[in-house]
Formats: sequence, structure tokens, C-alpha cells
Amino acid sequence: MHEDSPTLSAQVRERTGSRYCKRIREAGGLPAVVYGRGKDPVSITLDARDALVHIRKGEKVFGLSLDGGDATQHVLLKDLQYDHLGTNVVHADLTRVELTDRVDVTVPIHFVGDAKGLKKAGAVMMHPTSELELNVMVSNLPDFIELDVSGMDVGDALHASEVPLPLETMKLLTDEDTVVAQISIKAEEEDDAEAVEVGVDGAEPAVIGEKKDDEDEDEKKED
Repeated sequence: MHEDSPTLSAQVRERTGSRYCKRIREAGGLPAVVYGRGKDPVSITLDARDALVHIRKGEKVFGLSLDGGDATQHVLLKDLQYDHLGTNVVHADLTRVELTDRVDVTVPIHFVGDAKGLKKAGAVMMHPTSELELNVMVSNLPDFIELDVSGMDVGDALHASEVPLPLETMKLLTDEDTVVAQISIKAEEEDDAEAVEVGVDGAEPAVIGEKKDDEDEDEKKED
């Protein structure tokens, strides 16, 4: 087993269904399903506290020990299901893998360094994309990718193709032209409503179709 992969202990469960899964969660368990590699899916129960500690750290590959046995298989975290509030994990999907398998994964980008361009007044950094799609070996699956932005100045942009990948065997799946970081000057918003109400010199703006005072006097003389 890969030495950096934590092991999850699990118990096989025969009963399924929302009511039974609710009881499992109330007892401190996390319902999950293991599938893949041509084998039948297996419903299991994980220790919720133990599993979520690793998951929240960004772990995705685990050794799996079923019913107190040895961790003879590896699994990859494929999906998490949350409650209706989107806060608590209520179910996990795991797929069987070998460490030599190649898988497609989404990896977050960690931006490091203080960009020199942000020292300028009004400068802001934007991250249109903060994660990359990669194809990697299971044994080399990264928790995150670091990108140094310290050299960026106003007007600069970094693209997915410029993010250094830790290993040559990793393949970038995200479009190479995707912008992951850029620095620009935040434009000051003009109050258009005020500009309409008051002219540049503070005078009332002219209204199309409104008669001028001189024109009013001429009309009175004609009457």
C-alpha cells in the first residue's frame, strides 16, 4: 500500500435505504458504496469522524480495511453527497483502484507569494479558475498544485499551461488558454444618475422639447 495513503476501516452492511442510512449517521457512521473494476458494488459503513478528517484534509486515495481485515485494496473518493443545507456529508462513493491506474481528477491551485502588482493603488487579482483537471497515476495524485504569483504585475495573466505540474507524467486536461490568475486596476464607477441630473458646470440639464424663456416671450407677443 502507498505509504502516504491513510486507511479507512469499514463494515459491510446488508441493509440499505434512506431510513437505515439515517440510523447509521445518528450512530456516528457514514454510509458509502464501493464499486468498480468489474466487481459488484458493496455497501459499507465508515467511521464518519475518521473518514471526514482525512477527506477535509484533501485526501482522495485510501486503503480500505473491511470488517477488521487487512487493507488489501485501494479506493478513490469519487463523490460526496450532502444534506439539503449543503453542509453535512451524508454519503460517499468510492471506486476500487490500483496504484498504477491513471485517473482524471480535479486538483485545487494554491496561489503563493505576494504579487508586486498588488502594491499599486486599485490593483486587484482575480482567479477565473482556481482548479485544474489532470490525468495522473493514482500513486501520484496531488492534494493541490502550487503557483507562485509574486512576479505578476498589473496587466499580467497566468494561464493553465503556465502552471508547473510536479511530475512529467501528469497530463493537463484543462484548456491551456484558461486564465487562472490576472491583475488589473479596478475602474471607478461613475454615478450616471447624478451626471444626468446635474451638468458639468452644475446647471440644470436641458430637456428636449422644453421651450426656452425667449421663445415663451415671443409666443406671448404673437398672441
